[in-house]
Amino acid sequence: MATLLEHNGWHSGERAIHSLLKVPTSGRQNPTAPGLPPSYAHRVTVSHLLAVGTVDDQGRPWTSIWGGERGFAQPVAQNILGIQSLVDKTHDPVVQALLGKATKGEVLRPENGRTMSALSIDLDSRDRVKVAGKMAVGTVAGRPDNDTIGEVQIAMAIQESLGNCPKYLNKKAIRAHIPSPELVSSSLPLPPDALALIEKADMFFLSSTNGQTMDTNHRGGPAGFVRVVSNSPTDVVLAYPEFSGNRLYQTLGNLHTNPLIGIAIPDYSTSDVLYLTGSTQLLVGAAAASLMPHTNLAVKITVDSARFIKDGLPVRGTPLEPSPYNPPVRRLASQSPLSLSSSLQTSSQQQSPLATATLLRRDLLTPTIARFTFLLRPPSSSSNNQPLKTWQPGQHITLSFASELDMGYSHMREADPQSLNDDFVRTFTISSPPPPPPPPPPVSSSSGSVSGSGSGSGDGVEIQLTLRKHGPVTGLLFSQPIGAAAGVLEVPVLGVGGEEGFRIVAASAGSKKKKKAVFVAGGIGITPLLAQAPGVLLAAAAQAAAAAQSGKDVKEGGVEVLWSLRAEDLPLAVDAFERVEGLGSATRIFVTRGSGDGHEDGDVVAVIERVRALGAKVEVRRMGKEDLLGVRDAVRGTKYFACASPGMIRSVQDWFGEEEVVFESFEY
Repeated sequence: MATLLEHNGWHSGERAIHSLLKVPTSGRQNPTAPGLPPSYAHRVTVSHLLAVGTVDDQGRPWTSIWGGERGFAQPVAQNILGIQSLVDKTHDPVVQALLGKATKGEVLRPENGRTMSALSIDLDSRDRVKVAGKMAVGTVAGRPDNDTIGEVQIAMAIQESLGNCPKYLNKKAIRAHIPSPELVSSSLPLPPDALALIEKADMFFLSSTNGQTMDTNHRGGPAGFVRVVSNSPTDVVLAYPEFSGNRLYQTLGNLHTNPLIGIAIPDYSTSDVLYLTGSTQLLVGAAAASLMPHTNLAVKITVDSARFIKDGLPVRGTPLEPSPYNPPVRRLASQSPLSLSSSLQTSSQQQSPLATATLLRRDLLTPTIARFTFLLRPPSSSSNNQPLKTWQPGQHITLSFASELDMGYSHMREADPQSLNDDFVRTFTISSPPPPPPPPPPVSSSSGSVSGSGSGSGDGVEIQLTLRKHGPVTGLLFSQPIGAAAGVLEVPVLGVGGEEGFRIVAASAGSKKKKKAVFVAGGIGITPLLAQAPGVLLAAAAQAAAAAQSGKDVKEGGVEVLWSLRAEDLPLAVDAFERVEGLGSATRIFVTRGSGDGHEDGDVVAVIERVRALGAKVEVRRMGKEDLLGVRDAVRGTKYFACASPGMIRSVQDWFGEEEVVFESFEY
């Protein structure tokens, strides 16, 4: 926490972080209070958990979790907190560091106390209070029925305390539990069960020290917000994003001064716990975004020592309500959807735009899906006069809407909690094919012109994005006035990219025996195909014509499409088939939210008939495993391209057997 005697309560590490992140502190007092005020004391008393931190004899921080019943920690004198809890006295690193010499019932009174910190937390009400000070006296008594667990009793002299906000706390119903600890692993790499715990964890506790005082805090978010960067005997690295908070930066200030950290990750359903200690690296701006896209501040942890304990905590709990402030999981760049792995730009705040995109038209296809046409031009600040580079079919474009939507820092924003951790950078699949290359300029003209668009525009390149309305960015695009009297929406282009492996044309080149290409789409997941289909189908038609002239039976080329589509989104299929000749006859559509017995709404029946008239096969049912396996080519082999929501991707991953498959999610 803070060292209250320094610079209005800010110690040197905190001041360094404020400066690094450009957070003003002039005239701003650190709200940390001396001692334990009565209001904080009451909040500690009614809480049922206490995360406790200390350092071991090697100077390494550790964190543990005690409690289970309200009142197990309460003031026993002015600024003295009494703590009484069941603990795993054999494996708990905090018990061993504080009371290792008194684990058989002896009373320990360390000279000048033993530095410690704690976080009192009530997961029913999302209330938390941080305290820091020293252990004045303590003991841990054994139990006759179990020599692994014991009851700790500690008197903690509180030097400072701070009430914290409930921002990223996910509510849980906590109850006391008698543990039966079992040490599973105390070496690296982390065992599979520990990795599974990290993947499902939606909170953890961390302790840090600047050498004078300690801080124990929590980090929370959606399940899986902590990511495993590497896990080998010589290199275990985790990372997590730092979400928008109260900007005190007490933890980060300590880590700036002393990078050592101690972590406890609980599994409330099983009482399993993972204890970690290691060193940290603070990542800001482009460094953070290159590890974890769309993140401006992150912490990378190199683990030095770990203990994974089965049933090691004196508490259990069941999930209740998640925090409304939780952003989506920020995956590592290496774990991001395939098309993001070659992104050219990583942070709107650290990179110069490649171009500007001006919204020209909006064609509403369904109540929630529209096609947006933008004009791409070099940024006004560009001085190199180089033509805009175009894109390959199936690639994506990254746009920043921060200048339109970012309202600046706010600690809490109850009306729109999701906006606080949103950088308003979005990556969209390009649904239009690239324009043809411009003709060479006349010899007498200058060579600084911009590539012309497919529609003949001479001052830029037109590009189309087919998007579903979801979230603030697409909400802006759907509501933006368009026309001569409307304001111009112009946003920077941060990157154009995408993996070659998701291009269908790449799969049908360079081999006499070409695999059959099957594209599996869920809803708006058809967009990567829309830009590729004209070229793929044209090449297939040319192949078929050449084969007919030569008398050969050529079955290769083209693409077969399996498309799951909601009934209300069928007009998207009509639009796609009308715009891309031959796509309808290559597609089988599975319509959901329809009964299939002729009792659908009359408008839906009419649209289905229009889709069939455009050549597609339509079935009013869900796509199944037999549908995917039924289109396999046993002779040539099959390459599947699947683009859908994360839920649908998970549903079909097990259906492909040993066939080659490339996945892409539109989760980004």
